[in-house]
Amino acid sequence: MTKNQDRMASHKMELPRQIVIGEKNINEFGEFLHNLTKPKKVSLITGIHVKKILKQKIEKSLKIKKIKFVWHTSKDNQIRDLKKIQIDVKKDHSDIIAGIGGGRSVDTAKLIAFNLDIPFVSVPTAASHDGMASPFVSIKSDKPHSIVATAPLGVFVDIDIIKKAPSRLLASGCGDLVANISAVKDWKLGRDKTGEYYGRYSANLAIMSARIVMAKSRQYSKKGLDARVIVEALISAGVASCIAGSSRPCSGAEHLFSHALDKIAPGKGLHGEKCGIGAIMIAKLQGQDWGKIVKTLKDVGAPTTAKQIGVTEEQIIDALMIAQDLRPERYTILKEIQMTERRAKNLAKSTRVI
Repeated sequence: MTKNQDRMASHKMELPRQIVIGEKNINEFGEFLHNLTKPKKVSLITGIHVKKILKQKIEKSLKIKKIKFVWHTSKDNQIRDLKKIQIDVKKDHSDIIAGIGGGRSVDTAKLIAFNLDIPFVSVPTAASHDGMASPFVSIKSDKPHSIVATAPLGVFVDIDIIKKAPSRLLASGCGDLVANISAVKDWKLGRDKTGEYYGRYSANLAIMSARIVMAKSRQYSKKGLDARVIVEALISAGVASCIAGSSRPCSGAEHLFSHALDKIAPGKGLHGEKCGIGAIMIAKLQGQDWGKIVKTLKDVGAPTTAKQIGVTEEQIIDALMIAQDLRPERYTILKEIQMTERRAKNLAKSTRVI
């Protein structure tokens, strides 16, 4: 057994204990918490906008169950902001932490819960990526990356809230799901080339989450996206990472490309959008049917070109060239190709990304 396999052979599997998906059920949030851990007090982490919309309903549901609460506002994923919220949350002496909102609020709650060793629940208000049920947190720093924190103890979703979020967010979630196609292929490559641990079950779960969206994309282009199916697929993808003990089933070279764009062109495009565009190019490098990925993304209304997310040709080329360096220890197709400027340009042009 290689060192790597030996380490992975004994990884700890943390899975959400309870997942509730309902429609117009936000007023049952207090009951959900009560059933989960009977907490006396909860720290609620959210963004300003989400708090405005949900404050009354959430507070009412908590008061019914006699759960005390303190609100905290998350502004960005900068380390400085996270530290400040963490100090404040520690003073609450809460039994549980809830991340309510988009990726940022859920990530903030996840990381603080991990650092303070308090259980946390995820209450996504948008389905823009698979972080709602995964143990991973995206950190914005000079080297954008994700770190392993803790899986949520519970996930609570009100589909009605997800439907009211801008449709661009749901389409971005589809981009993150489609990226599993190239991620799993990279994981297999890592297994074949380095003897890295490869979990067939979690890989299959991640692929299934992608295929569900791909199979229905034509229907979606005519009738609109099915929020419930996409939410369930994103939760399954997060669970696949929990089972694998790493982000491997859902994160390959296409995610490295997305992180590289975060660095080169901060604030341009959503995470899932960049992963979708990355998946088109990486799938071509891997010899997969990249056209199918383009079709799916177009059907769901996700971007397939640099222009659509406000990124220049040069930025796409640079991102392809530096992507692998962001995580040199992770074996992907980019390890096998000397990604020169010319190669990167040809790849982006041939897939019509630029």
